[in-house]
Amino acid sequence: MNKKFGKYLLILAFTLIPTILVWLPFFLKFDSFWGIPLPKNGMETIVANYDGPLYLVAAKTLYNKVLIGQSFQFPLPTEYYAAHFPLFPLLIKAFGFFINYPYAMLIVTLISSFLAILFFEKLISQFVDEKSAMFLTFVFSVLPARWLIVRSVGSADPLFVAGILASVYFFRNKKYWQAGIWGAVATFTKSPGILLFVAYAISYLVGLINKDKLNHSLKKIYPLLLIPASLILVFVFYKITMGDFFAYFHSGDNIHLGFLPFQIFNYSAPWVGTFWLEEIIFIYLIGAAGVYKLIAKKETDLACFAGLLFLVILFVSHRDVLRYFLPAVPFLFVAFSDVLLKKEFKIAFVIILIPIYLYSLAFISQNVMPISNWAPFL
Repeated sequence: MNKKFGKYLLILAFTLIPTILVWLPFFLKFDSFWGIPLPKNGMETIVANYDGPLYLVAAKTLYNKVLIGQSFQFPLPTEYYAAHFPLFPLLIKAFGFFINYPYAMLIVTLISSFLAILFFEKLISQFVDEKSAMFLTFVFSVLPARWLIVRSVGSADPLFVAGILASVYFFRNKKYWQAGIWGAVATFTKSPGILLFVAYAISYLVGLINKDKLNHSLKKIYPLLLIPASLILVFVFYKITMGDFFAYFHSGDNIHLGFLPFQIFNYSAPWVGTFWLEEIIFIYLIGAAGVYKLIAKKETDLACFAGLLFLVILFVSHRDVLRYFLPAVPFLFVAFSDVLLKKEFKIAFVIILIPIYLYSLAFISQNVMPISNWAPFL
């Protein structure tokens, strides 16, 4: 019991310490850090990061178009908020009974981050020894830097990643009710959660084709239907709150999927806007290599989801494509675990901790929504 409690404390430290270190220069209102200019708005900078304020609007109004129009002045159509699925706003609202909404949002993000890191540790422990699992869990807590960023501001991504990780963990251990419930959590948080159900279906079919006796039994996996059911529930929720069952599809340019792959290199696309995109090639390269290694390791369940999400991001036309790929990153840790545990990587990791931190500060300082009146958000 003491050993298990100690492990949870360590995971809690992995969750809190990097985030607190990211918050600190903003909380102390530094003019700059390591030469990087910082806004002097305190924690307002953290709370105002995209898309946190949009989720606050959804939490305060429960998607009521009239309330949105009366209380908030963002130059956005009210239908736009349907792109921000309801579970994260509902949790903010629940915590908002005890503390103001901006800080309730940060608390939900922190709890979600803890769950994501916890389930990562549970998953990776099935592939490496205990000591190695804790090291990889620490690495995952800060790498990639985009993951550290989204779990240090108000964001639904940690809850989404937690749902994905928990669902896959339980699925591969043939605990289908838990897999279905956590898959529903993911889908009720972000629309790509439905890809879990597709990945599970593909995994089952692959098992049938390979005549794998250890494949998941069709008679037992029916709880996975909770995943598509949760998506329907989201649409019913929108019908009740917004009067439109298909509000998500009427929310504007939020899906960012092109007809042709690699449209992210169209610098004129509205969500790209730059030709400085060489690092995108490395994201594709690492993603493709990781999926291949999962297939080679015969980790069908992991390969199906990571491969499906990788296929999807090839069609995503958005500068922030790594954020779309974040749910697959934990499975790449499994794929490359042998490399990540080598001495060479550990030395390199110590070096890149500094640029991870500096990049996080720079990104957060600039990724801020302009808000002149915070009263409606409190």
